Amino acid sequence: MRFLGIDFGWTSGASGLCCLEWQNDRLKMLDLKRQEAIADVLAWIDDWAPEPQSALVAVDAPTLIPNLTGMRLPDRLTHKYFGRYHAGCYPANLGSRFAERTVGFGLSLEARGFQHAPQMEPKQSGRYQIEAFPHPAIVHLFDLEQILKYKKGKLAERRAELTKLRMYICDRLPQLEPALDLSQSKLSLPEIPLKGAALKALEDQLDSIICAYIAAHWWYWGLERNWVLGDRTEGYIVVPVTRGKGGWIGG
Repeated sequence: MRFLGIDFGWTSGASGLCCLEWQNDRLKMLDLKRQEAIADVLAWIDDWAPEPQSALVAVDAPTLIPNLTGMRLPDRLTHKYFGRYHAGCYPANLGSRFAERTVGFGLSLEARGFQHAPQMEPKQSGRYQIEAFPHPAIVHLFDLEQILKYKKGKLAERRAELTKLRMYICDRLPQLEPALDLSQSKLSLPEIPLKGAALKALEDQLDSIICAYIAAHWWYWGLERNWVLGDRTEGYIVVPVTRGKGGWIGG
């Protein structure tokens, strides 16, 4: 089973891409990169998860948007349950300038056989896609009191927060179940760069690792240790849980 994390460029720009594989009862990173064009992102997916390869794709973008205006159900639920962590997501509706692009990407995945999976039996083979949101996942996985603020602010502040995320990925994910130990990978995780453009590139890649891990955690545990905010009709976001029980969370 493979797990593809896509930190998708909502309006334009590059997408971070990570591929993990379940091998010998643990996760292994097979690829980590960044692509600009959607066609190149889809080509990368075709390379790492060609049919009939079983795979689960986790996309950090609203690929299901049923509402003409306002906020989706999962958007509201992130604010309800993660607002105190500063982890409420950006609202999406069909009038949003990114809607055609993000929904279209989800449809491109469906055309490749990746069906939406807001419900799933643990360790089930097949081809699936889910929506992921790194901020609440990071809060839960690493037991934080608020998000890591590496997306906005002064360069030095962003760099410090991204350094923390890199550390958590390297030090904490090997201790979780399923385990992801990047020190066992042939690929080395990039160091934290000094310049802004390079910092953004690494941010995209680290977010894609989190997305791929969300996919693996959903496949491994299902609803036992994951929250599903929303549903197939109104849109949904899968959030890992390391404390307490998982489950479906509606309005």
